[in-house]
Amino acid sequence: MAAKLSRGEHNPGIREHALVLLRRGESNRSVAERLDVPRGTVGRWRHEDRKHRGETYIHPTDCPMCTDHPLDRSAYAYLLGLYLGDGHIISKHKQHHLSVFCDAAWTGLIDAAEEAMHRVMPLSRISRRQRQGCVEVKSYTQHWKRLFPQHPWAFVRGLIHSDGCRTPNRTVRNGKRYEYPRCFFTNRSTDITSLLTRTLDLLGVEWRRANEANVSIARKESVALMDAHIGPKY
Repeated sequence: MAAKLSRGEHNPGIREHALVLLRRGESNRSVAERLDVPRGTVGRWRHEDRKHRGETYIHPTDCPMCTDHPLDRSAYAYLLGLYLGDGHIISKHKQHHLSVFCDAAWTGLIDAAEEAMHRVMPLSRISRRQRQGCVEVKSYTQHWKRLFPQHPWAFVRGLIHSDGCRTPNRTVRNGKRYEYPRCFFTNRSTDITSLLTRTLDLLGVEWRRANEANVSIARKESVALMDAHIGPKY
């Protein structure tokens, strides 16, 4: 009598059939659908098979920074605007993706964000994730960090180095003199200042407007963040 398979196990014949199809170049999705097996299981079988055969897998890419794939400049410019306004990049171990958050009511915007991602890097897998009141459009590849050097901290660093400074602030309280560091940014362009403050919000840096042209960062924790990521202005 054949041994009963435990939950999560599959008949060895199905696994071998899957490996034959995978070695022929079929995708995890098509094999999973053909054999009625979870896609995650097929992915695990592929990984174990490659490891057993000593294969090193390199994800294919059409990143315009790393290959001769032409950059769709119009789509890139549009996607850059979405990214700076409502997006972020995650790039850490086994997590590499660009996310853009779109108001769920604007279905055309959601489609446009997905189309722009596809036009810039067609090989990257794209998904949508429903969240409260919005839809997260995600494109999976580590190459977004190469294509968008406007990473938030680098963006803030450039602004502070051009129109900002770190200065000691001196005050008197209850007859005692106190001194603490703070950062200033001075620019009369409301568009540029808004880009800075919105990025600071994304990074968890608290700020306030000292006046129409000046942004002040004075809270101890926020100044420490600025010191860690911005560095001195030479």
